[in-house]
Amino acid sequence: MTQPPPPNGWPPPRPVAPPPAQAPLPPSGGWGGARGGAHGAPPAGHGQPQGPPPQQPQQPPQQPWPGYQGPPPPSARPIPPPAAWHPPAGPPRSGQPPVGNPWQAQQQPWPQYHPYPPPRRKSNAGVIAFAVISGVLVLGVGLVGAVASAIGGAGSSTYSGQSTFSYTPLPSYTFTQRSPAPTTTTTAPTGPPTTTRPPSTNNQTAPKAVFKLGDHPLHRGDVGAFDIQGCPLPGMDYSPAGQERFLRAALPCIEAAWKPTFQRTNLPYQPVELAVVTSRMTNSCGTVEPGATARYCNGTIFWTPAYYSAEQGPANANHPGKYLGQLAHEYGHHVQWLAGILKAAGQAQYDRGGWDTPAGLDLNRRLELQATCFGGMTLAPFSHGAIPTDVIQHALTDASNRGDNPNLNRDHGSTQSNSSWVNHGFKNNSTGACNTWTADANAVS
Repeated sequence: MTQPPPPNGWPPPRPVAPPPAQAPLPPSGGWGGARGGAHGAPPAGHGQPQGPPPQQPQQPPQQPWPGYQGPPPPSARPIPPPAAWHPPAGPPRSGQPPVGNPWQAQQQPWPQYHPYPPPRRKSNAGVIAFAVISGVLVLGVGLVGAVASAIGGAGSSTYSGQSTFSYTPLPSYTFTQRSPAPTTTTTAPTGPPTTTRPPSTNNQTAPKAVFKLGDHPLHRGDVGAFDIQGCPLPGMDYSPAGQERFLRAALPCIEAAWKPTFQRTNLPYQPVELAVVTSRMTNSCGTVEPGATARYCNGTIFWTPAYYSAEQGPANANHPGKYLGQLAHEYGHHVQWLAGILKAAGQAQYDRGGWDTPAGLDLNRRLELQATCFGGMTLAPFSHGAIPTDVIQHALTDASNRGDNPNLNRDHGSTQSNSSWVNHGFKNNSTGACNTWTADANAVS
């Protein structure tokens, strides 16, 4: 059973360290993204969804999703990260601005893909940070109703997709293969047995959240989502029960891909919880309406199936990839929460006068676009055979057609920025590539 967030939204379900105070939460809106990190911001013209090469047609509903049978592609090495951005010191306020997925114009058709090689591989290897966030990217038909209230670091917002832009092929890339660490063998000693002492752990520190932004350890080095052996997904139907069944089957695959990243960076880890909302729900995170967008708060994704099944149109028709893409974005907020980035962002907004100031909205876009970039990273290892290519392509298109709601604060980034960042994360599969905090302002517009 899914456990709701603890009272008052803190501590998280399985805390490992005390969190700092929270920063302010607006009634609606979201965090924004940027280019940056070890791989720099997405290059100009990179705002087009570029899925892996098609390997098989979409499977009909009610049938299991067969695995992609293409050859495993190699992977790319990151470039050094830019100078880190440090959040200023100061006491944070309680609450935090909401986050979510972009809204998209109904009239947009599905764009055509110009495939490039699937993203690089990561070998498997495999902890809780404290930040609060909520919301979900909203796709397709008109504006999305915001969550009625936001309490204790939760919220929701919508995206727009008013603008259109042409899709051009990306340049070809050279990838390098990343292989698992070699195994070692030992031979039995020939001399008399000796007594050994366990290694000292005095120099080892327990994993803990780091409340930083651009200079966060998650942005250093070359880590990303790791390959998994497979991800069997059930036949899809779009009823609340069918959506829940699909999401619960996909979540363990996402966890398996991300857990090694937290181990490599000595950050705390815990699985995300999933709460499926079919009637009004009020808790420490606020009130979630079943017809509003999904939200993330305190280690839990609050999923609203009625909203997503009602999304219809040429750019957001029901397809398993849409649900996988939305789930990947929300899990991106979970990564930020575990790492401590959400807390640091809330404090930074407080220090800049609040989430709805120009500086606060800039931070909001950086946070949201980083979650979008992390969502692209989540899809990267799945494209190596774990999930059908058609599902990956639709997930990338879903994220690539999202953007700010024109009637609300610009808190999620433009459609072009969202498209650039999700594809940047997918292609590079590196947390350093998703360092939106050091990105140029134009990359998080």
